[in-house]
Amino acid sequence: MTCELNPTRAFWLGHLYCASALNMPLSDYAISQALSLPDLLTWEKRLSVQGLPVPPRCRPARFVPVEVTT
Repeated sequence: MTCELNPTRAFWLGHLYCASALNMPLSDYAISQALSLPDLLTWEKRLSVQGLPVPPRCRPARFVPVEVTT
């Protein structure tokens, strides 16, 4: 299923590409752009389901290696 890129889809897709290009987690990007994170996530899924190419999401490591010295 492919969809036409209307202004609303272009708006959200542009934000998703910008967050990806900046290598920012969507939560940080949403704050920096005064966007709603739930809206951004909803549009990410909606655009993907509609067949539009959605950029990869930045997923920072949840754990960091720690070296313990004695």
